[in-house]
Amino acid sequence: MQFIDLQKQYRTLKKEIDSAIQNVLSDANFISGAQVKQLENELAAYCGTKYCLTCANGTDALTLALRALDVKENDAVFVPSFTFFASAETPALEDATCIFVDVDERTFNMDSQKLEKAIMQVKQEGKLNLKCIITVDLFGLPANYPEIRKIADKYGMKIIEDGAQGFGGSINGKKACSFGDISTTSFFPAKPLGCYGDGGAIFTDNKDDYDLMCSLAVHGKGSFKYDNVRIGYNSRLDTLQAAILLPKLKAFREYELKARNFIARKYTEALKDSFVTPFVPSGFESSWAQYTLILPNETDRTVIQQTLKDKGIPTMVYYPKPMHKQTVFSDYSFNLQDLKTSERLSNHVLSIPMHPYLTDEEIDRVVSALKTVK
Repeated sequence: MQFIDLQKQYRTLKKEIDSAIQNVLSDANFISGAQVKQLENELAAYCGTKYCLTCANGTDALTLALRALDVKENDAVFVPSFTFFASAETPALEDATCIFVDVDERTFNMDSQKLEKAIMQVKQEGKLNLKCIITVDLFGLPANYPEIRKIADKYGMKIIEDGAQGFGGSINGKKACSFGDISTTSFFPAKPLGCYGDGGAIFTDNKDDYDLMCSLAVHGKGSFKYDNVRIGYNSRLDTLQAAILLPKLKAFREYELKARNFIARKYTEALKDSFVTPFVPSGFESSWAQYTLILPNETDRTVIQQTLKDKGIPTMVYYPKPMHKQTVFSDYSFNLQDLKTSERLSNHVLSIPMHPYLTDEEIDRVVSALKTVK
């Protein structure tokens, strides 16, 4: 059994993907081919934004967003502590100060009350500029944007939505990657929509921000590529990756997202009496990048992982160390008492196989193994 079965997905989409790859090879348009613009248009339409820019990876997408918002030294950027490192790495690379915020123990996403508390503390200290909030749509579930947007507007801050795992999720029908002033996603192969390598995208309704990021993504170009008006990056999505993503996006829209939610419901119904299963608030829909259980303690996790491994069932731990505990942030000392939920989740979470091609037999195997060890 695969944790995320990309081989089964490829077999299902083989005809379309092979044809898409062959078209690129035949045309030999490997950089900035027509498929890139087609993908950007389809992504913007799906997410409901005016503009979409593809780029080399999800980390670059965050970097370009931060550059567009002019994040720099002495700026405070608020980041959930329970997330992947890139969410904090990118503002740190801009010499901004990361302010880590705890997460809600049931949704795994940024706790809006603790966010406002941290903002008020920073404002009271008066040492940093209140700049922006990087939200994360963890495990496929959009963050609490109705509340976070109110807070951002109250304090004059921008939101960067890190939708690397959230693509396809929604709140009352509004799609993830449309909630931020600038939103980003990743096409890393294991994401809900993944390519066959690295890739990313940025979404916005702001034409000025879009134009600036288009420039930054191609060496800071001006009117043409040999007119460089700023220092930028080399961050483009290859035509091959765009071509691969087009049939994958079609499948995602037509049936994969529905399949992910169907499988998640089956897991929840079978496991809810034995484990703390994922919580999806009313009006929210997850794209189920991961299906993550909360276990009673870390010892149980070790035993369960080994037992399932012995039965041929893979599991993963996202994330065993919160951001404020990372070695590179060892000097971090702000609001540590308000980060206990992130610490607890890091020791107690366990993700089980989740992808749209899981069979009923495979689901039953996972459930049976978990119930046996429980």
